[in-house]
Amino acid sequence: MPSPALLARRPSWLSPVVLRTEVLGGLVVALALVPEAISFSIIAGVDPAIGLFASFTMAVTIAVVGGRPAMISAATGAVALVIAPLNREHGFGYLVAAVILAGVFQIGLGALGVARLLRFVPRSVMVGFVNALSILVFMAQVPELRDVPWAVYPLVAAGLGLMVFFPRVTTLVPAPLVSIVILTTITVAAGIAVPTVGDKGALPSALPVPGLPDVPFTLDTLTTIAPYAFAMALVGLMESLMTATLVDEITDTHSSKTRESVGQGVANIVTGFFGGMGGCAMIGQTMINVKVSGARTRLSTFLAGVFLMVLCIVFGPVVSEIPMAALVAVMVMVCVATFDWHSVAPKTLKRMPAGEITVMVITVVCVVATHNLAVGVIAGSVTAIVIFARRVAHRASLTSVTDADGGKVVYRVAGELFFASSNDLAGRFDYAGDPDKVVIDLSSAHIWDASSVAALDAIEARYRQRGKDVEITGLNEPSARLHATLSGELSAGH
Repeated sequence: MPSPALLARRPSWLSPVVLRTEVLGGLVVALALVPEAISFSIIAGVDPAIGLFASFTMAVTIAVVGGRPAMISAATGAVALVIAPLNREHGFGYLVAAVILAGVFQIGLGALGVARLLRFVPRSVMVGFVNALSILVFMAQVPELRDVPWAVYPLVAAGLGLMVFFPRVTTLVPAPLVSIVILTTITVAAGIAVPTVGDKGALPSALPVPGLPDVPFTLDTLTTIAPYAFAMALVGLMESLMTATLVDEITDTHSSKTRESVGQGVANIVTGFFGGMGGCAMIGQTMINVKVSGARTRLSTFLAGVFLMVLCIVFGPVVSEIPMAALVAVMVMVCVATFDWHSVAPKTLKRMPAGEITVMVITVVCVVATHNLAVGVIAGSVTAIVIFARRVAHRASLTSVTDADGGKVVYRVAGELFFASSNDLAGRFDYAGDPDKVVIDLSSAHIWDASSVAALDAIEARYRQRGKDVEITGLNEPSARLHATLSGELSAGH
């Protein structure tokens, strides 16, 4: 009988219950990946097999080297949009080389600690990110509902109904998998003519083979691919780290963002050498895996990649018969489950500060308008910083007390002094009317930057021009150190 210590070290997925959840979760994700990977291949301007190969190698590799268990990485639309112009203008060999270089960039950025920058992303941006992703995933399904046979609509409705009510019967099998199997059986048995996975493109019939990109290894090639590779690295890391943070919240667990950053780089390098188009974390498939199927370990991610190739190579004819309506229903259910409905509830909007709502809305609008998650996150974060700076700037206060004999005035400054608050400080002193002795008490303030030191220098200079003595007191240790270092070294006009 195994010892308790050995059982404690045993991977959680060896439990029969967990194993079943992970296997079925990986299978559902693999089924959902097929049409998505083909669609993203079309966006990038490459053969459908390239996107499927990329999804396979990304998922299998990140399952081993990634930092966030159960998160799905594969070929994505964001990456496809970045590298499509390179493929169009220079050819597929340059695209593959850019994917490999993007992986190198991601490893470097991960080693430099770029993941730590995620702590500066406010919660309102995270909420906007999640809601925008839900909207984008839903918008991606709309083309599948236009100009299609009427039978598609009842099939989608039936799929949604199955996923809502089947879990009330049993949760042993994921409802999306049940929905896909039942709808496929109905359409095939009844001979219903609706769009299928096979209509998206031919599935590969063999595993990918490793090789070097077909490009000249020159400085010219490097300068051509570097901008695209760096853009891909940034977009991929941002999507992956934001998705990892979301999964952390859903599962109430912590993951290594640095390991995830490096892992994404390794996965892209492997994918590039196997002739794939690269990728990053996929929010839709991750939500299927984590939120709908309940998967929690690396096994589901690994199996998603393995099942994807098995489905394409071994069961290609069967997978080709899956109606797109079944997969659309799955993705719509993912959208509903992912969207933060509480954030847009009337009660929440009434209580939430206007600045927080503004940041969330700007994030959503920018992401939806550009179809670029990086643009939305950056725009939302910058907006949040500006709103925060304005709010904190108004908290800096100035009061003055003049001695009874009128020989000295003490100005007490309270609050945070930085560029937004200190610039107005110089205009709040009575240089002409104050007595000859002026004390500026900063015991309730903190100096954060050079702008504050320059403002204090300007105040002292204006008093001394009038022959008045100025004394600055009460500086805490960090403020005193910064003031001592910079005072007198900055132009009074700054």
